[in-house]
Amino acid sequence: NGLTRATMVVSGGLCSMALKSDGTVWAWGNNAFSQLGFDMPTGNPTPLSVGGLTGVTAIAGGWSNSLALKLDGTVWAWGNNGYGQLGGGTIGVSRPAPGQVSELAGVVAVAAGQYHNLALNSDGTVWAWGNNANGQLGNGTQTNRLTPFQVSGLSGVVAIKARGNYSLALKSDGTVWAWGANGNGQLGGGTTIDRFTPVQVSGLVGVDPNR
Repeated sequence: NGLTRATMVVSGGLCSMALKSDGTVWAWGNNAFSQLGFDMPTGNPTPLSVGGLTGVTAIAGGWSNSLALKLDGTVWAWGNNGYGQLGGGTIGVSRPAPGQVSELAGVVAVAAGQYHNLALNSDGTVWAWGNNANGQLGNGTQTNRLTPFQVSGLSGVVAIKARGNYSLALKSDGTVWAWGANGNGQLGGGTTIDRFTPVQVSGLVGVDPNR
């Protein structure tokens, strides 16, 4: 099936991807929104190479869109764009091939939630775009964003994670910050109120990003 020497694997809502040691990306599963990175509406049960992608160092899978981070710090996206999660200021048109998120440079990590995405810049800032119904973009509103913007109030970040409709960031001082949907208390803090800007998760200090 062509899948050997994998260094990273991720699962989206409808498909799976693997990053190989040669910097290529392989995908399989459902392709209803072109999230596999090639034009095959019925999907594919075995891994196929995502065309045109080389030099990739990290990957992330949302519910129906996919992300790749290249060695040069650029971010590439494909699949569902119903909430602008592919960047570029457009909405509604799925993309079957990777396209660069032109507003981003110097990125060192990427994360994908259900319909929103995060990027960590080398300067420790976090950038977000896509769906914002629960404040998961961290801009103090519930307005979707079609291009990446800096998450306010966050600096010194060393790791990020996006899950469903909420987001997480780990700072270099070992503190954890969260924002977005909180119906099950997933943001910490003892409440179930959605947070539209990052808040520190109480009780967590000295968190090691390498564990």
